[in-house]
Amino acid sequence: MGRADDRRARQRGARRAKAKKTGIGRFFTWKKMLGTFFGLCLLAMGAFVVLYLYVPIPKANAEMAQQSNVFKLSNGKVLVREGPVNRENVHLSDVPLKVQHTFVAAENKTFYKDNGVDLRGTARGLYNTVRGRTQGGSTITQQYVKNNYLTADQTVSRKLKELVVSLKVDQKYSKSEILEGYINTSYYGRGAWGIQAAAQAYYGVDASKLNVSQGAYLASLLQAPSDYDWSSASPEGKKLVKARWAYTLNNMTEMHWLSESERAAQKFQIPQDPKPSKGLKGQTGYLVKAAKQEMKAQGVSDAEMDAGGWTVTLNIDPKKQAQLEKTMKQQLIEKLKPKTRPVDADLQAGAVSVDPHTGKILALYGGWDYLKHEYSNAKRTDYQPASTFKPIILAAALESGAKTQGGKLISANTLYDGTSKRPVVDSNGNKVGFAPPNEDDHNYGKQVTVQSAMNDSVNSVFAQMGVDVGLDKVKQLGVDLGLSRLDNAQAVPAMTLGSYGASPMEMAGAYATFDNHGKKVTPTIVKSATNPDRTPLTLQKAIGDQVVSRQTADAITSVLTGVVQKGTGTVVKNKDQKVAGKTGTSDNNKSAWFTGYTPDLVTSVGLFGEASKTHKGPDGKTILHGTQVTMSGAAGSPTGRINGAGFPAQIWAAYVFGLDMKPSKFDLDTDQGAAVQPSFTPSPSASNSPSSPASPSTSATASHSAPPPPSHPVTPPSPTDSGTDAGTDTGADTGTTNGNTSTGTGTTDGNTSTGTTDGNTSTGTGTTNGTSNGNGNGGPLGGLGGGNNDQTG
Repeated sequence: MGRADDRRARQRGARRAKAKKTGIGRFFTWKKMLGTFFGLCLLAMGAFVVLYLYVPIPKANAEMAQQSNVFKLSNGKVLVREGPVNRENVHLSDVPLKVQHTFVAAENKTFYKDNGVDLRGTARGLYNTVRGRTQGGSTITQQYVKNNYLTADQTVSRKLKELVVSLKVDQKYSKSEILEGYINTSYYGRGAWGIQAAAQAYYGVDASKLNVSQGAYLASLLQAPSDYDWSSASPEGKKLVKARWAYTLNNMTEMHWLSESERAAQKFQIPQDPKPSKGLKGQTGYLVKAAKQEMKAQGVSDAEMDAGGWTVTLNIDPKKQAQLEKTMKQQLIEKLKPKTRPVDADLQAGAVSVDPHTGKILALYGGWDYLKHEYSNAKRTDYQPASTFKPIILAAALESGAKTQGGKLISANTLYDGTSKRPVVDSNGNKVGFAPPNEDDHNYGKQVTVQSAMNDSVNSVFAQMGVDVGLDKVKQLGVDLGLSRLDNAQAVPAMTLGSYGASPMEMAGAYATFDNHGKKVTPTIVKSATNPDRTPLTLQKAIGDQVVSRQTADAITSVLTGVVQKGTGTVVKNKDQKVAGKTGTSDNNKSAWFTGYTPDLVTSVGLFGEASKTHKGPDGKTILHGTQVTMSGAAGSPTGRINGAGFPAQIWAAYVFGLDMKPSKFDLDTDQGAAVQPSFTPSPSASNSPSSPASPSTSATASHSAPPPPSHPVTPPSPTDSGTDAGTDTGADTGTTNGNTSTGTGTTDGNTSTGTTDGNTSTGTGTTNGTSNGNGNGGPLGGLGGGNNDQTG
């Protein structure tokens, strides 16, 4: 081989060596790269198939199921939202269609056509996540899945899971269901979760009342709730949210959800400023608590309520509620000076106003402030209703056709002995050990009509009448009228003077039954309630069966108009409006009442003495916080005493007559009482002689057990807490029942009464300008049947 051939051979070898890849480069041929790409695609597809098959739709996040309980007034205005989160889910059908479209236009125009995911957006999100950046879900379905099923964690695994679950959710649920879930689980700022809470927070309306402009703003908020809240947004934030608002509306026009003319007419509506939640302060807590208690009585457990999601509409009339609160403030609260007059701090007030035809509670006053005194004075049953109980005795007499000891049928014109401290006698003429004094120990004579006795609240008359009727019958009627404490009580003579506890709500219900011509009225505060599944709660009927005949009920109304026209209730007398009512004041001035009614409204007002703190009493003994105490001297009362004819009646009159109601008259089916005939003044020779006592008995034989203790930590009433109205309060008893002793003292002129029960001694000190001796049936509250019951008015 020549030199030339050798050179050419070397050149050919060099070219072949140059053409041959060496090192890592030999692995990256275009064929290999293409094969690898398709292999990876197949692997990814296989992995996705496996992921799709094995990743289920998770259980919804528990916090996304949480809702607040929403309490509304009768006009639909939200009173308060209560619960772990401010959310009230609504059906998509409750949201106007154009408002629905604002969310789709703002977030996902292709929502109704896509399969629930945006692959490009998801890929972009994965890329940004790998680089440490944030990227939101692209479609409404993906955002809903993130809200309802997953978390907001920015991880690749979470985003892959979001992709799979979104596809499955889109297959399983309709677009309407997904959109409904999305607008209910999204956060809008101001503590508002879901469109209903947002509509209230930003525009003060329900979601069903939103217009397109408002909907477009709420839809725009979802991009940046804090930055886009108009009340706190920077100038740049306001500019951006208005731009997004316009973008949303323009997209609606593009999608033909909004016409050009409708788009041109849209004006940006500035949201209202944030309003701090009033929570349960003031009267709100009392209203909510009363509603919850009523629902619990209907079978709704505390756990069910605490879970949230209830929408409860109350019967409360906003105007009447506002008027009642205003009246309490003007007639009483503004007169209190607890810093300079300590007794003022011990004064509590409660009131309930009821429609007698429907049973609806139209207004309720539970106390000065729920956050300061959680126990509702409107519903407390631990204070005596005193003389407001007397109409029930007369009703029992009329209904049963009862007669006096002299055999005369009891009616408004029946004569009784009105002598103070006259011993009460049974059907055999034996003394029963009960001889209550009248107000100021006043004697009304031996011939006083029942009408006059009601007008002046003559204790001796109604104590005897109760025995004439039969104490068991009086008690049963009280139970039938809704006085819960009588249910397990002993029927003793002192009961006739209202010695068992009752609440303003119960007394309002009892008097409403009289106003409703004898048909039972159970005051109800809940108008309607729906559970989280939007199933309505079946409510009890507020109007029940006939408790007493119409004639009996109407006769009571007729008689009670006399109390207002000529008796202790004249402070509520009105020349245009017919009113029936009764005052009451308990012994030692621990409670004072006025319960009255017009043909269309029944209202019971009660004032109660309750120790505001633990302190030493005048006698050096410790008085515990919550203990029943006297109200005497509170609010600068000119007489020193708080009686039913004073503040309670004044509050009642200012409230009722301040409502500007149209004057009305009672439609009465009766021929007796002040409303249908003039008061009867008996002549000295009247033949209808009253009952007279026979020889005294030596001791009582019945023993009585105490009623259930009050749920509120207050001391039980003293044995003879019964009291006076427009008169002097007198003492309490010291009594023993079945060997258990309770002691209380209260003297005026230092006179004493004693009595025994089952061989045990019951001693009471306290009379008014005289001496009262009672050999007593020891009562259920420690000597309740014995001693003095000086309570009138």
